Amino acid sequence: TIQQLICAGARGFRINFSHGAFDDHERVLTNIRSAARETGVSVAIVGDLCGPKMRIGDVVSDGVELGPGMRVEFQKAPLLAGPPEPGGPAVFSTTYPPLVDEVRPRDRVLLDDGKVSLVCIGAEGEGEERRLVCEVVNGGTITSSKGINLPETELSTSALTEKDRACARFAVERSFDFLALSFVRSRNDVLELKAFLRELGVSAGVRRYGAAEASADPPIADPGDTMPIITKIEKPQALQEIDGIIEESDAIMVARGDLGVEMDLAEVPVIQKRLIARCHEYGRPVIVATQMLESMIEAPTPTRAEVSDVANAILDGADVVMLSGETAVGSWPVEAVRVMNRVAGHTNQFMGARPAAISTPREKEEQTAALAHGVAAMVRGLDAKLVILWTQFDGSVIYLSQNRLGRPILGCCARPDFLRRMQLLYGVEPVFMEEPANASEFLHRADDLVQKRDWAEVGDTVVFVLGDRLGQRNLSNLVYIHQVGSL
Repeated sequence: TIQQLICAGARGFRINFSHGAFDDHERVLTNIRSAARETGVSVAIVGDLCGPKMRIGDVVSDGVELGPGMRVEFQKAPLLAGPPEPGGPAVFSTTYPPLVDEVRPRDRVLLDDGKVSLVCIGAEGEGEERRLVCEVVNGGTITSSKGINLPETELSTSALTEKDRACARFAVERSFDFLALSFVRSRNDVLELKAFLRELGVSAGVRRYGAAEASADPPIADPGDTMPIITKIEKPQALQEIDGIIEESDAIMVARGDLGVEMDLAEVPVIQKRLIARCHEYGRPVIVATQMLESMIEAPTPTRAEVSDVANAILDGADVVMLSGETAVGSWPVEAVRVMNRVAGHTNQFMGARPAAISTPREKEEQTAALAHGVAAMVRGLDAKLVILWTQFDGSVIYLSQNRLGRPILGCCARPDFLRRMQLLYGVEPVFMEEPANASEFLHRADDLVQKRDWAEVGDTVVFVLGDRLGQRNLSNLVYIHQVGSL
């Protein structure tokens, strides 16, 4: 099935550490890498850290029915929750006992992805006997392990739990391509993960691929020994510190599921557009995720609204669109990927046929962003067929991708890990190539390659982006306009 997913268009797989044990993840990882070898496609593997996910404790098998106006209490000690006594409160435990101390009066307490909503009216008792008291606003049936969201509450917990540290170690030891960080509220949450990765001997420098001089990371022996961080934006607090979070991240995921629970749903589409635009300013790839083709968990075809949602995310400027339940537990995983791939293809054709605004680099950005800005103008002015560059998953290819050239970018590289990571970049086709001795050899090899693979015909204009020395980062400073077959 994984091979079929790759053939249908999947270019990355997320392993969600919230579900399953390390043995399960090991099997999935082995299957993905085996399928990638069989298909000959470089696919990225993302390890998704759980964060401090709060859930209801154990509940009797039939669940507990909550009605509007009912009193609900949360206690610190574990218990098996059952139906309340007549006139009495429903009492639950949670996987996060400090909730009892940290939720304040009038804070909302949302259960089961917001389907059931409570409001805090106070607390009773002291110490371990303290209980949080709430009143039901919108009722429903609560069963074991339903999620808890606290949109107004300032929590003391770190975004990085002990389980997350164990999962990060697992991901580093098995050479995952990215780590996704959940429950982020400020840039300090990202810095905490970066510090832990340094303890594990890898770098997580936010600008290692485009502005090495700005990185706070110490030099490392192997510049490829990195673990890029994808920060998931799913908490309202993160929006208040979004610039600092984007600066410290290698990519951003707009996790609309939790955002839609903790915020007014009507705000989420505008937040998505603003986050994508902000990521473009910083030269960061951005992923749009959650419920993109949700109906395909059960049905072989999506709704028209879902198809429009995928297309509009791409039109907004998303680099990646992601499926979740559709491929994790759905009945039609391969069909869901095929649908998403077709929608993306048609949307890209539309985008390539219309004039596009050239991305303006942020003030004081390094020369790489300015170079990409100039290449974009050349590609459009010359109607070039392709852009080809030698890259180490660095600023050159990232900024070229952000400029939405409307033409494929061939990112040539000798390192399989960099090829996999390039799958997160819009419009980039990773191409394995042994490192050429010099720029002339690269030009000849690439010219032969595009003809053999029918990517361009003799006489087509292509644009090469080169550096002073192949393989050295952050030195791309030469643009070469070339007619295919003229060497």
